[in-house]
Formats: sequence, structure tokens, C-alpha cells
Amino acid sequence: MTVDPVPARPGDDIELDLFLEALNRRYHYDFRSYSRASLVRRANLACERLGCATLSEVQGRLLHDPAVLPDIIDAMTVQVSELFRDPAYYLALRREVLPHLRTFPSLKVWVAGCADGEELYSLAILFREEGLFDRTMFYATEINRRALLKAEGGVYAIDRLPVFSQNYQLAGGLGSLSDYYTAAYGRAAFDRSLRARTVFTEHNLATDQVFSEVHLISCRNVLIYFDHALQDRTLGLFAEALTRGGFLALGSHETLRFSAHARAFEAFDEPDRIWRRTACQEIANAR
Repeated sequence: MTVDPVPARPGDDIELDLFLEALNRRYHYDFRSYSRASLVRRANLACERLGCATLSEVQGRLLHDPAVLPDIIDAMTVQVSELFRDPAYYLALRREVLPHLRTFPSLKVWVAGCADGEELYSLAILFREEGLFDRTMFYATEINRRALLKAEGGVYAIDRLPVFSQNYQLAGGLGSLSDYYTAAYGRAAFDRSLRARTVFTEHNLATDQVFSEVHLISCRNVLIYFDHALQDRTLGLFAEALTRGGFLALGSHETLRFSAHARAFEAFDEPDRIWRRTACQEIANAR
């Protein structure tokens, strides 16, 4: 049996706008340019998790009880990923992108919106197997502090390992995924050495600026939660951050084809959502 969605109530849009404004003004978390449909779902989740009947009640707690902020940010952000998610993408990196990156004496990789760290560890393992790890610095950024701590810890539920291992093999893994973690007490802890060359830091794609020149940006399944203006802002940041000839990887349902910054990139492997920074100097002023 299907249940009809609860109809929108008069004032719901106003409540959401006021809540987003309070979150931004009080704690400088800016979700105002996220996809509206996604915001409604996430705001409803915040109500549910805090046991509040309305978003106005959540707003009141937000303004007067800072202890609820981590729970609200957890609700407002999405941390859904897997190691080597979309294996064909990682196989394309291994076979097509890394041979180009190998020509650089040192490398910088930006994992934007790293969630709980699965994408970071996938790239670290890939770069290690291809002999590039020791000359690469990884920057793992995330708006959600709690997720960032999980990423830095590198510990995952052991029941997720079968999917992780299958993805790893399909992505062209050269050994066994078990070579990279230790399992105990229902958890799998990934080798600390995999994050030895990683800087974990908060970064908000809605408000923050470029912080380094990088050779590869992997930002997968993040733009789908942004409205068009914020997508353009983010792609402008990526265009500024990438070296000429650097690579940008997006999620399987994301594209820059209609972006104001499309001219700054050329398709490298469009089926796997990989683009390359062109020599074009122009970056549209879409921010």
C-alpha cells in the first residue's frame, strides 16, 4: 500500500526560508542555494530526528541550543557512498587519467564533499597501486564536521565490506581489498597509511574560495543537491583550482554541459563523467 505524501501547509515555504536564514546567520552554514526539493526532504528529516512538529520549532532549538547543530547538519547533508562506487569510473581513472597525471613530478587531488571518506580511500588505494601515492597530496573537504571526523577515522561497518570488495575488483584492483584494512568487533579499520598524505578540512562550496592549485578534482554526486546558480559557482571554483590539463570528475547523473563555465573544460571521458581543464583563460563571472 502506498501512502500519499503530506500536502504542503500554508507557510511551509516561509518556515523553510527563515530556518535556512537562521542557520546561515547564526552558524554560517549556507544551504539557501541547494535544490529546493532536496531541502524540503532534509528539513523534514531534521524535524523527525529532533522530535519537532514544525521547522519553526527546529529553528528555535537551533538558535538557543548550539548542541543540536551537529544533528541538524547531519540531517541537512547527504553521506551516501561506497568504496569504489561506480567501478567503471575508477577503472577509467586507472587506465586513462593516471597515465597523464604520471607526467607530473608531484600531484594534488581534491576530494570535494568527501562525506564519510569512502571516495578518498578509494583514490588513495588506486594511487598507491599505480605508484603515485607517495608524490600526491590529497585534500578531503566537507561541510559536515561529524562526517569529516568519520572520514579521518576510516572505520566502516564490516557488513559493507562485501560490496566494497566487489567494487574494488570491478575497478581493476590489483590485489585484495583486505590488504588495506583490519577487521575486528564488526568494524573494518582502513590502514592509517592511506590517509598519511591527506589534509582533512571543512570547506563550503556555497561560500568558500579556492585554496590550492590541484591536478584532479573528484566531486561526485554533490552537484545534484545544488540549484543551477550554486552548480555554476562550484564549477567556477573548480575551473580556478585546476591546473591546465587537470581533470574534473563528477557523478553519474551530473554534467557541466549547460554551465556558464563549460568553455573552461573539454570532454575527456563523458560516459564516466570526466572532463579536462582547457587552456581557455575565461571563467564566467557566475558567482
